[in-house]
Amino acid sequence: MRRNRKVLIGALASIAMLAGCSATPTPPETTSAVSPEETVEEAVTISYTNFISNGGNEENLDKIVQAFQAENPNITVEVTTLPYGDYGTALQTDVAAGTLADVFDIEYSNYQELQANGVLAPVEVSNPSVYKQGLLDAYSTDRVSYALPSGFSTVVLFYNKDLFDAAGLDYPTSDWTWEDEKAAGLALTDRANGVWGNHQPVSFYEFYKVLAQAGGDFLNADRTAVAFNSPQGIEAATWLVEKSGTTMPTIEEGQGTPDFDTNLFTEGKLGMMHTGIWMFGAFADVPFAWDVAVEPGNETNAHAAFSNAVGINSDSVNKVAAAKWAEYLTSSDIMVEIRLAAGWELPPIADEDKLAPYLTVGSPANRKAVFDAMNEVAMVPVVASGQSEMQDIMGRELVEAQAGRKTVQEALATAEEEINALIGG
Repeated sequence: MRRNRKVLIGALASIAMLAGCSATPTPPETTSAVSPEETVEEAVTISYTNFISNGGNEENLDKIVQAFQAENPNITVEVTTLPYGDYGTALQTDVAAGTLADVFDIEYSNYQELQANGVLAPVEVSNPSVYKQGLLDAYSTDRVSYALPSGFSTVVLFYNKDLFDAAGLDYPTSDWTWEDEKAAGLALTDRANGVWGNHQPVSFYEFYKVLAQAGGDFLNADRTAVAFNSPQGIEAATWLVEKSGTTMPTIEEGQGTPDFDTNLFTEGKLGMMHTGIWMFGAFADVPFAWDVAVEPGNETNAHAAFSNAVGINSDSVNKVAAAKWAEYLTSSDIMVEIRLAAGWELPPIADEDKLAPYLTVGSPANRKAVFDAMNEVAMVPVVASGQSEMQDIMGRELVEAQAGRKTVQEALATAEEEINALIGG
């Protein structure tokens, strides 16, 4: 039975973002912002490094690039696509070395630090009303836009209907709890035939979410210290690590390596997996029936919502061309059509009529779960500095517990000590 339901809406205008508010924000008060409305007189080539297309949407990104270049014959876009797991390290390396692309992907969680360090060029948005106001505001500082939102998404529970049918199990529903998910995962697991019941990454991004589902908080109210070393934190970390070797493979069996869970699912050897809606396109042609549901809750329901954006390198010598590409990539009708048809992340636009076809585009059938998940969101915990280091510490300690080198309590205690030292708690 479902216990207390609580809406967990987070920081930085997330309420406006998730509600789809379309009011026009105040234009940036700056004279130094680069404008996409300026003309590019001579032929230029700009670089764009991304992770958003990795894993099945590379061709869709190329379609947008080709359409942009047809409309802007003086601008050539050279694309580099990296796996998400490698992107953060590559971005840090490029920032330190001064080798950033002209345009590059960023996440909500690292915007604040990049902006404070002067990495991002201010942008004069041509038509702010095109974007959801909350998304535009999330990448603005003092009413100045320093990045343009490129998409937003939620994490849902994917499941293989054929495996559920073979096991005689009912499909997941919005009323499922952790207990329901665990029972199904155990029933689906058939190690002799290489079939696993469930997969949920043991990582910072999953921990903060299941911590919210357990009724806990990652940070204290003023974000100066952690709050996860608690009974709720122990319950959440245990929920993640106890899957290893029971309903999902161990580290020794490959869990945690790039695309491991994706490959298992596409091979028909994984009953359930927790991942984002950006995987819809990658699973479009698998030879079995599948669908999605909102993720099960515990003390509360809480779902991860992610927002990505593109920034312009403040040191770029082609800022105008870069701004034209950034705006086209994030607001053009071609982008909207391609994203919706591919089942890619949702476009950051304010026009709800243009988003409506998303519900009927094709597999999975229960696309409504994407929007249902937005009603109960746990936003990424963000600190003023040391964001990536905080995430790395948390992920490392969770893996220590997963591998059995530490108890959950020892791992959380170490993470608490190190993260508090990092953020000043």
